[in-house]
Amino acid sequence: MGADTKQLRIRIKSVDSSLHLTKAMGLVASSKIRRANEEMDKSVAYAETLDKMICELASSPECRKSPFIDTGNTGDTKEKKEPRTRLVVIAGDRGLAGGYNANIFRMLKQYPEAEVYPIGRRICDRVEAEFISSESYSAKDAYELSKTMCDDFLAGKFDRLGILCTKYINLMSQEAEIRWILPVSVKGDSVKSGMVFEPDERTVLDSAVPEYVAGMFVAAVRESFACEVAARRIAMDSAEKNAKQMRENLELEYNRARQSSITQEITEIVAGSGK
Repeated sequence: MGADTKQLRIRIKSVDSSLHLTKAMGLVASSKIRRANEEMDKSVAYAETLDKMICELASSPECRKSPFIDTGNTGDTKEKKEPRTRLVVIAGDRGLAGGYNANIFRMLKQYPEAEVYPIGRRICDRVEAEFISSESYSAKDAYELSKTMCDDFLAGKFDRLGILCTKYINLMSQEAEIRWILPVSVKGDSVKSGMVFEPDERTVLDSAVPEYVAGMFVAAVRESFACEVAARRIAMDSAEKNAKQMRENLELEYNRARQSSITQEITEIVAGSGK
């Protein structure tokens, strides 16, 4: 019986250590949520402005001749080849964030032939690439990657470019998704907003696309990081509740074992004194 109580004490101490860890990580995540959401809102607003401008440019007949534009015309080819795909995959730098990273990896399996450009330690380790932090990813990093992607696209090294990231729905819900950004899709005739482009739409479009792609990268990274922080906060809250419940159960079991041991000792003493 003494061995049982000793093992229970060790388990209770272990659960206490886990409880302190989950509580600390939950507090860290809570402290980052506000700033992460502010950065996400700013970058998403900027990306939406860029998207509006690109859509306005894409509505121009002259711009539809640009190699960056996908008008949806596939020509008279009878056989459609599978497009060569590049994916910029954004995952977290750390784990313990619920299903945040697992959802990204699960969706990535749907594109086994895709060429992957990783952002975040978890995906970098998975594809054995040089580490690029998702938390400290800068606009300069995004523009350098965008320039490379646009140059490779024009050189015909791939057919489409997508961002595999996580969409922020609310604090309790996030979901993995792919945002296709190259080539720029044209859906019908958009309504003219009255913007005037100098020297002409085609020139502005070709120079704006790298900025547009970089803006999409930054927005996706900021939104994904906000999702990671929110997912970690929820996961740590859940882990803390589970640890507290486990500790209560172990303490109850320990008290029962201790009481049983004391009762047995008293019984042995009384039995011995009666002889």
